[in-house]
Amino acid sequence: MHELGVVFHIIDDVTEVGRENDLTNIQSVTLQLGTVSAVVPELLTDCWKWAVKKTELLKEAELIIEPIEAVSHCEDCLTDFDTVANGKICPNCGSGNTFLLRGNEFMIKEIAGN
Repeated sequence: MHELGVVFHIIDDVTEVGRENDLTNIQSVTLQLGTVSAVVPELLTDCWKWAVKKTELLKEAELIIEPIEAVSHCEDCLTDFDTVANGKICPNCGSGNTFLLRGNEFMIKEIAGN
């Protein structure tokens, strides 16, 4: 389960930002998470709930996940389409000449604290 390692990385990053900004308490962390990012939101949340209890700064912080839908683009017919529903094949023209526009993101969007 690589989600636990991901959570530790997030905690390290948020702790550093908290120290740089003289925060004493983090209430929430908002992540933008692409639907094809290879991170399972439910597992990430479970790991988060366990790991933050082991920190002082984030011990009660809520993890908010904003999903980013995966969208691909067909270079042949210039159509954008739902990647999860269609994979790498364009539903408009049947071409495999496609690439992912968005949906594999994993970013800390916001840290709320005082």
